[in-house]
Amino acid sequence: MSNAQATSSDNVWTFRGYQLKASEFTTAMVHFYRGEMQRSNVWRQRLDNTTNWAVLTAGAAISFALGSSSNHHGVILLNTLLITLFLYLEARRYRYYELFASRIRLMETDFFSAMLVPPFSPAADWAEGLAENLLRPHFTITIWEAFGRRFRRNYLWIYVVLAAAWILKGILFPIPVTTLAEFVEHAKIGPIPGELVIIFGVLFNGAIFLIGLATVGLHHATGEVLPQYVESSLAQSLASIFEPGETAHARASKRAWFRRASKRPQLVALIISQHSDSVGKAILTELKRGVTQLAGTGMYTGQPHPVLMTALTLTEANHLKSIVVNADPEAFVIVMPAQDVLGRGFQSLDPQPAPTAARA
Repeated sequence: MSNAQATSSDNVWTFRGYQLKASEFTTAMVHFYRGEMQRSNVWRQRLDNTTNWAVLTAGAAISFALGSSSNHHGVILLNTLLITLFLYLEARRYRYYELFASRIRLMETDFFSAMLVPPFSPAADWAEGLAENLLRPHFTITIWEAFGRRFRRNYLWIYVVLAAAWILKGILFPIPVTTLAEFVEHAKIGPIPGELVIIFGVLFNGAIFLIGLATVGLHHATGEVLPQYVESSLAQSLASIFEPGETAHARASKRAWFRRASKRPQLVALIISQHSDSVGKAILTELKRGVTQLAGTGMYTGQPHPVLMTALTLTEANHLKSIVVNADPEAFVIVMPAQDVLGRGFQSLDPQPAPTAARA
């Protein structure tokens, strides 16, 4: 069946020079969605496993320390360090989970939800954003946000219970204390004075809690149902320490339920070809990008060589190369990164776009 016949008889998804039936494209997207969902669930299970390890080791350490009349403060302190290691491992795993969950959210918000509200009109950059994420996978949240989020969700209470158990151990064992000096004496671990142990415990736990508080203002995660609350000035100030490149106004305007638009890598291509007309027409019809022809002269031959200039995104580079090689195998192509490409099909020329209405 020819393309013209297919277009007249079936709904066709036209994309970068080739055509797919709507049913074929939807089937591919459904399988891709299921694959990403499965991968996300695997990392979700790994997160739960790490939390289970932390709970079990904390329970075992507390039972051992409080079940003996001997001085076993060090067991609780060592377990606190072990819990911190589990928290760090879980934060790393959460970043991988969020990577795949963000792709799922992108398909849910810009493909499936658009299908439910005719006419089908997904965001202009959703396909580019998804393709760029597949070609160049990158973490969507920082290690600080992942660390703070997992701490507030699960590990906060583990640290509180461990601290309470350590204080209770110092008060009751080996004999109940009556003065602060006796408590300090019970806090010592071997040759390490009790004062030093207490100072270390306060500073260590204080730093963990400070990170948990400071990262409250970071709302880049999209893989969970997150609270929609107004950030306090304290949270915004502390969050700027962990994400200095972002203004407080930009952070305040974000919500976890809204997909963050990322700037796609933009390129500029220069094409030197004796068949500039056929190359330019192919770019216009297949790549759907504008082309400008410049006059050029070869310094070695002294002959005129038309130069085509076009702007494109990272995911279109391979398509451009195939277009050029099919039209003129002898062509010379230069692809350069662009700081900004402003205009139709790229970023808006307006430096301050009009604010959009908030979603209900």
